[in-house]
Amino acid sequence: MKYRWKLESHRTLFEKYFRLDEYSVSHELLGGGNSQMFTREVFERGVVVAVLPYDPRRGKVVLIEQFRIGAIEDADGPWLIESVAGVIDAGESERQVALRECVEEAGCSIERLETISNYYVSPGGTSEHCSLFCGIVDSEGVGGIHGLPHEHEDIRVMVIDAEQAYAWVREGRIRSSATIIALLWLELNEARLRAESA
Repeated sequence: MKYRWKLESHRTLFEKYFRLDEYSVSHELLGGGNSQMFTREVFERGVVVAVLPYDPRRGKVVLIEQFRIGAIEDADGPWLIESVAGVIDAGESERQVALRECVEEAGCSIERLETISNYYVSPGGTSEHCSLFCGIVDSEGVGGIHGLPHEHEDIRVMVIDAEQAYAWVREGRIRSSATIIALLWLELNEARLRAESA
């Protein structure tokens, strides 16, 4: 069942590298009737694309490590282990972003893309949603430091056994949601991917 809602007002409060909008809305209540009007601020982020490069012939995943401002106050420091990710440029499809970002951030080419999920990152406060993929790659020779200097990227690439990556999730070493989701999906689908690549 679809419920109705009404936009009372909308305005942009701040816009620089990111944008913050204010919405005043009312909506139908699940138990019947209508809510009063209320106001929420929304961090406008839009679509991001993340891809976990995986080599089924070697049982390896390609992960990256980079500085993340959102983790600036983390006790372990603001460098996070993640999957490859990026935002959509004008005229690009989500799949094109996945292919481009794998080259820019990890120095590897995708042979085939598998869709994992399309989900909202934190819908209580941001519009950001993530199109998440697994990218089949050949990991031989992949590694080093990558990224685009004009985007202030300084990215270390690591190729590790998929089993080690699963262990890092269980140990809490990987704390990026897209990467955790992608690795949990891979753990469920790895046998199939390896069989298809045999």
